[in-house]
Order: sequence, then C-alpha cells, then structure tokens
Amino acid sequence: MVTPVVKRQAVVHLCRVYEVSQRRACQVIGADRRSMRYRSVRPDDAALRVRLRELAAVRRRFGYRRLLILLRREGMCVSHKKLRRLYCEERLQVRRRGGRKRALGTRAPLALPQGPNQRWSLDFLSDTLIDSRRFRILAVLDDFTRECLTLVADTSLSGVRVGRALDAIIAGRGKPLSIVSDNGTELTSKAMLRWQQDAQIGWHYIAPGKPTQNAFIESFNGRLRDELLNETLFTSLAHAREALAIWKDDYNTVRPHSAVGNVPPAIYAKLSDPAKQRDGSLGLPWGSAARPVAPPSLMGSNDQRTLLPTG
Repeated sequence: MVTPVVKRQAVVHLCRVYEVSQRRACQVIGADRRSMRYRSVRPDDAALRVRLRELAAVRRRFGYRRLLILLRREGMCVSHKKLRRLYCEERLQVRRRGGRKRALGTRAPLALPQGPNQRWSLDFLSDTLIDSRRFRILAVLDDFTRECLTLVADTSLSGVRVGRALDAIIAGRGKPLSIVSDNGTELTSKAMLRWQQDAQIGWHYIAPGKPTQNAFIESFNGRLRDELLNETLFTSLAHAREALAIWKDDYNTVRPHSAVGNVPPAIYAKLSDPAKQRDGSLGLPWGSAARPVAPPSLMGSNDQRTLLPTG
C-alpha cells in the first residue's frame, strides 16, 4: 500500500470489518488522517470526456495527440498532459498490432521532392470481402504533399487499368516528373511500358526486396490498412469503393498528418504554392523550406541500386 487511494480503501475496510475508529485505522497502516478526509476539488470535465469518447469511437486508431488536434480545432483549450490523463482514465489507448520490426543493416537517406507533382509513389494492397472473395487496391501518393491521389478497388488490376487510372489523375492535376513503384508484374508489363513511353514520364523501379526505397507509399499503406481495412467488413465491391472514397476524402482534407505540420495534406498543398514561398507568405510552422525527413547525404547511398532523385 503506497498510494493514497489504496490507503483510503484500507482504512475504510478496517473501520467496517473491525469496527475501529478512523484514527486507530490510520495508526495501524501508517496513513495520514488528512489524506483520508481530503475531497478533490478538480472539475470532472464531463463535456470534454464525452467529446473525447465520441471522437475516439469514430477515430478508433487515433492516439491522444491526434485527438488533441481535433479537439483544439473545435475550440476546446486543453493541454496535452491533461488530455493524456483523461485519455488514460477513459481507457481509450490504442492497441498495437503485431510485433515491432527491426531494421537490418544501414538505411540510405531518402531525399524529399521540393514541390507537388515532382514524384508520385504507387503500390497495391489486397483485402477480402465477407464472402472470402479477394480484391486489390491501387494507391497513388504525392510524395511532397502526402496527398492520396486515387484509390482504385477491383478484383483485377492489369497494366492497362493502371494506365487509365494514371491518365485520370494527370487530366486533373498534370503530369509528374517521375513515378516510383516496385517490380510487380502489372507494372512491368508491356502495356505499362508502352504507357510510360507514350506519357514520357520517368519511371523508377526500386531494388527487389527493398520496400524502404518506396517508404512514402509503404507508410501510407500502413495507415490505410490500420484505420480502414482492418476496421471494416466489406459486404461487396461497391461497399469497398464507397468506403475507400470516404476515407480518401477524410485523409486529404481532415486527418492531421504529422509529417506536414499536423495539417491535412490538401491544406498543405495549398500552402506550398511556389508563389507564396517566394514572397514569404506561406505561414507554415517551420518556415518556407520543405521539412526534411532524413539527413542529407553528400555521397548518396552505398547501394548503387538505390532510387536517385530526378527532375
């Protein structure tokens, strides 16, 4: 018995069971009588607790830091220490899935693009419907703004289908300088190589077995799987497409992203306009320069197959 709460419970137990006075019970267990009679004057923060539980019920994979950002957006002034205490008292902690991965060997620094549409990342995910039918998801990400450009779900995604999806993105926001992907069969097919030649876009394939060379899309895939795919039972392909569209819009316009100053990627893309960077009116918390994610390397990577910046 070391905490005041446990000692108070022990004193109450002695008084009820052995019918002794509070003074005698405190002498037996060595408790201070003032702590027995203390009544907390701390407010219960009922409204804050209710709103915190509501947000945690909707954002089941959000920790207290992202919930704090959402609460402050709503005008609630609360410190991170107090919110963490309430977060723990309400038992809203997020359980980690799986074991921690350990890095082997050395990591090559990954240079950031210096503007939107300089480099896109592309990758596939897979999931199942409730009737055990499998479907695949094509994800495309802008490495600078962290915007999710598209999420295409279907039972089969060939190279021709990937080309059509990229054409739809290019029609809305222009061509990128380069695209990064792995060596999947869909991305190395004749149809995909023909599309690359016609579009005149630089395409870089990462080294086999080196997913860290495409780290931006791999991180995005983890968030997508953790916050949506592992949390949802898809009844049909149409249901999956609708859920992906809603999550994509939320990811781009509402969800705070820690890599871009805890603002949504769509807002960061607007703030990263080159004209605003030149006149100093960007207003980002870290200034007008792009926020680095790895230390610069003068000699590059020791691995000759590592993706090099282009454009």
